[in-house]
Amino acid sequence: MTVSHSSSKDDLSLSEVMQLGLRYGRIPLALILVEIIYWFLTMPSDSLALIQVTEAWIWNAVTNLLYGEGTSTLSTHNGWLTRIDFHHSAFPGPFDSVGLYVSDECAGVHEMIFLSTLIWMTDGVPQKLKLKSIFIGCSIVYLLNILRLVVFYPIALDSCLASPNQPECLQPMWEFHTMVYEYGFLIVLVLLWLIWFWMVGGPSRTEAAAFDSHIKNTIALRRNWTPQLLTVLGFCVLLMISSFVWIGQNDEANEAKQTLEWCEFSELVSPSCQDAQATWDNAIETAWSIGVLGGLGCIFVLVTIGPGEVNAPTPQDSTKKGKSKGSWRHRSSSEEE
Repeated sequence: MTVSHSSSKDDLSLSEVMQLGLRYGRIPLALILVEIIYWFLTMPSDSLALIQVTEAWIWNAVTNLLYGEGTSTLSTHNGWLTRIDFHHSAFPGPFDSVGLYVSDECAGVHEMIFLSTLIWMTDGVPQKLKLKSIFIGCSIVYLLNILRLVVFYPIALDSCLASPNQPECLQPMWEFHTMVYEYGFLIVLVLLWLIWFWMVGGPSRTEAAAFDSHIKNTIALRRNWTPQLLTVLGFCVLLMISSFVWIGQNDEANEAKQTLEWCEFSELVSPSCQDAQATWDNAIETAWSIGVLGGLGCIFVLVTIGPGEVNAPTPQDSTKKGKSKGSWRHRSSSEEE
């Protein structure tokens, strides 16, 4: 009785396992990297001011449209139109109002970057489809964030009607905000990515890309330029230049620097010195954020990352290799096999 031992082609070698580990391990590494970049960009306050202002304006307009004119008003916070005040006689405080504002953390950009990274790092999906999906996904996140802000008013009002003019009546609104901020949005983002993954045929695409040893992502300088790309590149360069101008031409920052120098010379510790330190730190952090944002934009425009053939034999090459130089009648048996 003989036992035949046959090697299974489905078994993965150690090198293949390591390659798959690196392929899928780069997704959490990319998420960690964008988290670091996002944290650095949002170190100064109101670093996403343009998005914050648009969301505050829409939030105020929709709140007045749904719940009646005068239920909320829009005002400035740190010099930007990002503050929203809810008004009702049941709200606590001498002015019967609740003051909120759209910070850079509440702008939804963090969630947009998270979802975009998941989509971009998915294997086997064409880049054009990824870019289209990122645009649609970010639009959905933007609308969901507006919806999250809009429901603050009815939550606060319903609780304060039950306990008028009591500060604790605002607790349900804060609890809702904390729940969505800490893990609610994360669940929604993962679900959005899973739905997108199945809609674009992700399982089959990823399986094909995972076991294709010939096609790899290559990094190269961009060769083909369009007017749109040149415009984006010019804007990114302008951001980098403006980061230096921000410090030199910012009168408030320069006054704060002079105050700090006087405080250090006089060895003073006072509220004005602390305010000057905060103003100067915020100006420096803003300049760094603008410069880094422009630099990253330049890198993304100048460099292309995409699939390229790496030592992949073409069908024509295979045919040429196997083709006999002489008549087919004189081919050896080894060539025929």
